[in-house]
Amino acid sequence: MPKLFGVEGGPGNFFERIGALFADLSDTSGLTVLVGAGSLAVILVLKRVAPVVPGSLLAVALGIAVAAAFDLEDHGVDVVGGIASGLPSFGFPDVSLDDLGALAAGSVGVLLVAFVEGLGAAKTYAARDHYEVDADRELIGLGAAGLGAGLSSGMVVNGSLSKTAVNASAGARTQLSGLVVAALTLVTLLFLTGLFEKLPEAVLAAVVIAAVIDLVDISSLVSFYRVFTRRLGEAYGVAARPDFVAALAAMLGVMVFDTLPGLFIGVGASLLLLLYRSSRPLISELGRLPGNGHFASLDRHPDSRGIPGLVVLRVEAGIYFANAERIESAVRRAAAREGATAVVIDAETVPFVDVSAVRMLDGLTEELDSRGVRLLLARDVGQVRDVLRTAGAGAELRHVYPTVRAAVDAARTGT
Repeated sequence: MPKLFGVEGGPGNFFERIGALFADLSDTSGLTVLVGAGSLAVILVLKRVAPVVPGSLLAVALGIAVAAAFDLEDHGVDVVGGIASGLPSFGFPDVSLDDLGALAAGSVGVLLVAFVEGLGAAKTYAARDHYEVDADRELIGLGAAGLGAGLSSGMVVNGSLSKTAVNASAGARTQLSGLVVAALTLVTLLFLTGLFEKLPEAVLAAVVIAAVIDLVDISSLVSFYRVFTRRLGEAYGVAARPDFVAALAAMLGVMVFDTLPGLFIGVGASLLLLLYRSSRPLISELGRLPGNGHFASLDRHPDSRGIPGLVVLRVEAGIYFANAERIESAVRRAAAREGATAVVIDAETVPFVDVSAVRMLDGLTEELDSRGVRLLLARDVGQVRDVLRTAGAGAELRHVYPTVRAAVDAARTGT
């Protein structure tokens, strides 16, 4: 934006830069704005009315022609300026072993940002065009390109969101576009650098803005926010919209603290939300459906009916140390109901248990048994079955019933 308005702008985070931009608007170059806005209009209009025409390339060519014809540089329009021609020098960088320690921390940050941005760009366009991206191959490709850049006096290599957007908007669909760009870059470095020295920077700004504007995906944030129900709100509170919260945290983290801290904020928020939600699992009470005898949630299926003397609970999460106490409390409350003689846990939606959970269930079984209430498990999956059998669970826990109906019948008959 500062390049488009012909102002200096300022450093800092997103909000500081926006503030600096507004503070500098009084110094705006009208001619620069005209060149930039005109280029932006050309690109956007052609994208809409004639998408087969490479609008960005046409805007660059027109910008160079107009700058040369009317001496825009002499009228205060910033241009690219001198560009060294020829190929870069090849060889090992001038770095000693003593420098490696100081470079290590920064290199890790650069690696993470480069990989995440490149993979993010690749997955964005893979989702749009319905093809798959292999993250391992992307990482290998970036590593090879980075090695080549280090040996040829180059910049750090990554898959840029803005450049990918420009490439896609020009109609690129395969890796052949990268080979074409590489060949044209060599031709430009050898023979055409003087041509681009007259290119107004406002035109470059327009090219980037026109490309990146398609990546501003407000609709995804809105769709994330809409993923919500009353039951989710009651169970998880503010964490009922984890995708929206994590996306918002990452976005604000990048805006306020820059890209790398924003990345870690987004990852940290996702992990905290995952831990919080898994520590507060949904526990539904099931009832029998008339006619077919299947069991379904009482609050989701009004036709389902509870079974006198029995409580059937479905835990919709893995059972481990972080949520074992909450599940234990729910089972105790169910067993404390008047007339309750058994509690059946439907474990079909329990993908895993840990040793803490097995010990909790084993102790709870003995406690309830002393009060005349049985605790039975039904429909365990493979991992749960393996852990129950090897973690020293009691006989009642090791005997898991194949269906909820079988567990209910066993509770009724006392078998």
